[in-house]
Amino acid sequence: MSFFRCSSAMLIPALVLGLGLRLSLPGALAQSPTPAPAASASPSPSATPSASPLPEPSSSPAPAASSSPAPAATPSPAASASPSPAPTAPPAAAATTPAPVQTADPFGAETTLEPKKVVMVKGTANWDSAFDTLIDAFKALTALLDKQGIKPNGNPMIVYTSTDDTGFTFLAEMPVDQDPKNLGKDMSIGKSPEGKALKFVHRGSYDNMDNTYEAITNHLDDKKLEAKDTFIEEYITDPLKTAEDKLVINVYVPLR
Repeated sequence: MSFFRCSSAMLIPALVLGLGLRLSLPGALAQSPTPAPAASASPSPSATPSASPLPEPSSSPAPAASSSPAPAATPSPAASASPSPAPTAPPAAAATTPAPVQTADPFGAETTLEPKKVVMVKGTANWDSAFDTLIDAFKALTALLDKQGIKPNGNPMIVYTSTDDTGFTFLAEMPVDQDPKNLGKDMSIGKSPEGKALKFVHRGSYDNMDNTYEAITNHLDDKKLEAKDTFIEEYITDPLKTAEDKLVINVYVPLR
């Protein structure tokens, strides 16, 4: 936290088909009643040869007409084959669905801190062992609350009260809804900081907090904002159970 140490004076510290064939019957069928005059003629020998053409019309083309509609049934397979391409459309549409977009963490968002009742312990730490010292403070507060069956009423916090080149002083705070008893050494009950502040988010190891505080300092300089002589870290992930490189910490910088 080299920069943190240097910037402490400023801080003090995110998508129709349809086909039909019609066949007309031959006209000879419609003229079939013509043999009637031949029956009325006198039975002379000359009349018999004229009756000989009758067998020609009698060769009825009805069988040909009855067999001709068979091709009309062939269009039905064509109609059933047309819907086959339709099922391929839904998979293509599903493949183009865009993935949800993850929004970035807020950086420098204005917020208002509400005071909470907290049990706290005061401590001092060197930069070389800073995170271990903070963890020990959280363990002490957790042991006190567990022994008395009190559940925390919020996320644990670290309030930095002063810094220098070698280390810093702090208050480790745990929000509660009732007053614990039998407080240990350097423990007390009070309220967490309140008022207007800027919110920043740090993800990753505590050792990389220098980068976050450097970005915070640059942001304050760009916006020409003046911070108070303190800053707060709210541990969104449980520091006692979360791997250090998976930490999520909200950093609040109170403004003057």
